[in-house]
Amino acid sequence: MVEYFGEQLSGFAFTANGWVQSYGSRCVKPPIIYGDVSRPKPMSVFWSSTAQSLTKRPMKGMLTGPVTILNWSFVRDDQPRFETCYQIALAIKNEVDDLENAGITVIQIDEAALREGLPLRKSEEAFYLNWAVHSFRITNCGVKDTTQIHTHMCYSNFNDIIHSIIDMDADVITIENSRSDEKLLSVFREGVKYGAGIGPGVYDIHSPRIPPTDEIAERINKMLAVLESNILWVNPDCGLKTRKYTEVKPALTNMVAAAKLIRDRLASAK
Repeated sequence: MVEYFGEQLSGFAFTANGWVQSYGSRCVKPPIIYGDVSRPKPMSVFWSSTAQSLTKRPMKGMLTGPVTILNWSFVRDDQPRFETCYQIALAIKNEVDDLENAGITVIQIDEAALREGLPLRKSEEAFYLNWAVHSFRITNCGVKDTTQIHTHMCYSNFNDIIHSIIDMDADVITIENSRSDEKLLSVFREGVKYGAGIGPGVYDIHSPRIPPTDEIAERINKMLAVLESNILWVNPDCGLKTRKYTEVKPALTNMVAAAKLIRDRLASAK
């Protein structure tokens, strides 16, 4: 999520073997932010445009947000972290603008590590959340009303930062949820009042197991007991890069079938 974009941004350097454990056997190489950050050229526009040309369905542009890039990097210490974050945000904004101009109408800006950056001192939390939210909003401040902005967040305790999540003003918020109960969803139901869509993960992408259709449908039904159907999005927990294609295709096929099954049930109940 970070290395791909960092390699295409000025001000980033990478090690050859500076591996850091993420979880289990999965490792990452955090970049080193040593200078001012800028975007010399588009980073993902070609790939998103090519994918869009192959389908009539909306193709979602996928970007990593500035706060997550910052929190998952070794950051220069000769200026405040928020200044570096604003630089990254402006670089991502340039990419968002180019994606929109290329005809991409749905753009996801992941902020998986928003909560990870919270200071240990309670007195410093409000300042951090203020500039973190501001950084996210910079990335998409110029988009058209018809462009849908998504964000994604990893497993976390959202209760005490829900107001900051609302302030991010994303159209759709997706969260890891397959290993959580519906209590997490109630936080979003109570907190998100402006009509944002909520996409709780319906299956665990960290496991090679392929969930059957009826299992996913049952999980969607449990979510509908907490969230209204008009704001519920059905999606996997997270990105699928750690899974083999032989695992991805049947899992997504079952997920789509489960979503259609529930839609049909809801339609027949009206």
